[in-house]
Amino acid sequence: MLKANEVCATSKPSSQPPTLYLVATPIGNLGDITLRALWTLSFVDAVLCEDTRVTGGLIHHYGIKKPLISCHDHNEEARSAEVISRLQKGESLALVSDAGTPMISDPGFRLVRAVREAGFTVVAAPGASALLTALASAGLPTDRFLFVGFLSSKSTARRKAIAALAATQATLVFYESAQRLAATLSDLATTLSPNREAAVGRELTKLYEEMQTAPLGKLAAHYADAETPKGEIVILVGPPTEDEAVPAFDLDEALRDALATMTLRDAVAAVTKSSGLKKSEVYAKALLIEG
Repeated sequence: MLKANEVCATSKPSSQPPTLYLVATPIGNLGDITLRALWTLSFVDAVLCEDTRVTGGLIHHYGIKKPLISCHDHNEEARSAEVISRLQKGESLALVSDAGTPMISDPGFRLVRAVREAGFTVVAAPGASALLTALASAGLPTDRFLFVGFLSSKSTARRKAIAALAATQATLVFYESAQRLAATLSDLATTLSPNREAAVGRELTKLYEEMQTAPLGKLAAHYADAETPKGEIVILVGPPTEDEAVPAFDLDEALRDALATMTLRDAVAAVTKSSGLKKSEVYAKALLIEG
């Protein structure tokens, strides 16, 4: 077992100001921990984590003992004040997620913003990421990509979100649960094109890692008939081809949907942003619909 004190004999850097470190941790294979991650976790005063049991097991494996502080979606705002108070006292802390790089579909945004606004340093120690691991190995274009994260669990909302991405000239990257994989692939194939190049990465960096590559229609059919897979899932969809028909944007429908739950002002702002149309054009149409 690699111990932290075997990586670097130096303790907390005396010249380093109080800092919040964002430390990437393995997404499955413990061998993917970086030397910098071990060194950082060994000298910070405490570690902020999603689940103290998960992080506790990880740092114990490497012989590191540190106070663990839970920091997740439900308490992140309250934790921010505590973290700033500790930084003001001269401490340095690390933020980790259960796996991978913090803030990538994980908590941390509100904390990092608050720490920066308070005038303290935030430093990222890069490492494992399911997003980049999948993108590097899928064989789809990597010159441009858009990380979407998790889509809605509801099919109607999911399809609308997918339709808004149809013309994006980049490889799309989604995270998905194993239970919703088949349904999401079906919606992707139906809303985009069954011929769009795609890939499904599962259990990346782990013993049973696999990367299935095929057109969206074939992947959707395969997972519709297969048993529910196990593990973490990454879906990648290649950019549209030149001859792929892109669904026309329906301004009336988009405004009606938005106005059903938003004020006129908010609906116009949301549709203007999603459509790329001029605000004046969207506003005029919204007034006609509200009539």
